Amino acid sequence: MKKILTIIGARPQFIKSVLISRALEEESLSCCLKEITVNTGQHYDANMAGVFFSELNIKQPDYDLSLGGVSALSQISAMTKLLEEIFDKERPDLAIVYGDTNSTLAGAISAVKSKVRLAHVEAGLRSFDKSMPEEVNRILTDHITSIFFCPTKIAVENLKKENIINGVYFTGDIMFELVMKSLNIAREKSGIMRSLGLQPKEYFLATVHRESNTDTRKNIDSIISSFGDLNKKVIFPIHPRAKKMLQMFGLIKKLENMDNVKVIEPVGYLDMILLENNAAKILTDSGGVQKEAYFLKVPCVTLRENTEWVETLEGGWNVLTGADSEKIVQSAGLSREMPPQKNYYGDGDTSSRIAQILKKEIC
Repeated sequence: MKKILTIIGARPQFIKSVLISRALEEESLSCCLKEITVNTGQHYDANMAGVFFSELNIKQPDYDLSLGGVSALSQISAMTKLLEEIFDKERPDLAIVYGDTNSTLAGAISAVKSKVRLAHVEAGLRSFDKSMPEEVNRILTDHITSIFFCPTKIAVENLKKENIINGVYFTGDIMFELVMKSLNIAREKSGIMRSLGLQPKEYFLATVHRESNTDTRKNIDSIISSFGDLNKKVIFPIHPRAKKMLQMFGLIKKLENMDNVKVIEPVGYLDMILLENNAAKILTDSGGVQKEAYFLKVPCVTLRENTEWVETLEGGWNVLTGADSEKIVQSAGLSREMPPQKNYYGDGDTSSRIAQILKKEIC
């Protein structure tokens, strides 16, 4: 029996792992593969994590570390300590990490120190901004990884420039596959449009969670000020980090008093996909939401100075504004016919491709 230890802990990782876990189950029929899942608990809020296990029918993790709510360094340290014990107990043949979070880096370090081969889903992404914790996590993880699953050909080239060539696979993007498979389900099951009284293309959807935006008063104030100046209703599922910092800065009332802004709690995956699909534009600092906007052919305004998903910028489908209120309002208000998109993210069969590669690598 070959064991794969999957380490997840943040909302995007639950989403990304679900299809690969299912594909691994199918491959296990011919190769005696067993997947063991660890949830680090990095996203500890029920609306940010728990809802995904039920909504996407994800099996409950074999280990739940419940390590949310502390500083990044303390979190990574605590994760590696507990993960070391799990590696010693389970003795997996390979570990999988996803994306660029604290859970990603902690899982990568733990695997390497336990002398276990490591696979990285979403390898090779670069924003070239090392002030972002996520960029540091990506780089460190990629330089101790054995098997690289790259969502785009640009990611493959980024690794090549860093002299990483062996074990590199262009697999396409796992989130593209999930969005394409989930949209019709969302249309059938989600009642979010009706419950919020929304009409398609009559509102903007906004998300803010990056530390560089939420934890700097000037940036978060500028961003929410721009929301109030927009010419459409703004639906704002508020991230726990953003809510906490707005309260700390004394800005929460300013946000709540904006007539055109509807603040709601974080929503489940199917609700979010439907809100994205029907939005006139999406304003976000999330890498995943940028991509989902592109997949769904919804113009995006990214509240950052850079992006790891550079393909989305082509043709103006995604525009970078940083936290500049004037740029945000101008970009959101711009109306024009959008050009055809190119397919950068694969054929929608990423999970099966990754599972087959893993089978080849360890069986």
